[in-house]
Amino acid sequence: MILVTGCAGFIGFHASLTLLKQGKEVVGIDNLNEYYDPILKNARLKQLQAFDHFIFYKLDIINKESVVNLAEKHPKIEYIIHLAAQAGVRYSIENPHAYVDSNVTGHLNILELSKALPGLKHLVYASTSSVYGANTKMPFSVDDRTDSPISLYAATKKCCELMTHAYAHLFKIPSTGLRFFTVYGPWGRPDMAAFIFANAILNDQPIPVYNNGEMRRNFTYIDDIVNGILGSLSHPPKGDVPYSLYNIGNDQSAELMHFIDVLEKHLGKKGVRNLMPMQPGDVKETIADIEATRRDFGFEPKTNIEVGLKNFVEWYKEYYGI
Repeated sequence: MILVTGCAGFIGFHASLTLLKQGKEVVGIDNLNEYYDPILKNARLKQLQAFDHFIFYKLDIINKESVVNLAEKHPKIEYIIHLAAQAGVRYSIENPHAYVDSNVTGHLNILELSKALPGLKHLVYASTSSVYGANTKMPFSVDDRTDSPISLYAATKKCCELMTHAYAHLFKIPSTGLRFFTVYGPWGRPDMAAFIFANAILNDQPIPVYNNGEMRRNFTYIDDIVNGILGSLSHPPKGDVPYSLYNIGNDQSAELMHFIDVLEKHLGKKGVRNLMPMQPGDVKETIADIEATRRDFGFEPKTNIEVGLKNFVEWYKEYYGI
């Protein structure tokens, strides 16, 4: 039995759906909050609920009692994929308490749940490339220093990594943190680039292009992310402190302007680009060092942005009836 937190979120939905299609029994939890359109979250959830071996609880991970009680309801949980979090770099400036509540207190509650599960084999949780802050050394390596975050979101995710290390040391909970790099694809989040740009282009609104377009991102397609999650899940760390960290991303970055060009091509429509200055908490470039990820569990990103954005646009048009 596998617990997936944030199962109605972008990555959580895809991970849960893949597991369910493999015949795995999945317990999913999500608070279905209104950070972005709950209708989209419920549409994802509806697909998961079509499977008989899917159990859903609407609960918030900041509620310790509800989370830890899952150990009594489902003592046979062997794996946790913890993806529930308050996401977004820019929103953390507007609503900092939401990040500490969900990403720090909520993560602590998942660690307490992990401690309470007698047969837990592996806790895999989402971290982020944002922890690298303003690092200029490329590519980003998990061996790089990450003690100078430039957003509260990154700071809370770094806190998750540190707390998890402590629990792995104290309670021998096999734990792996995955630093995701700019995920996109069908059923994506409306606050992320592909969604924002597509919506603006199709509605004849300006595309917000930060740092005057001089940005590069390690865009990673959702199927590759899920392959990384499931690959790591079956390879729990061992040793005196059973803890590991990996990058899950591409080993090459793409220019933001090229990303927009490809999106416009698949949408069949040009957009108006509104060039803007760099936003607080943002970084100019991200690129992942995935050598350890390849070596330890065979991770290999396979989807380029031509294919990935084509798939995204096809889903977007179908979902919105365009």
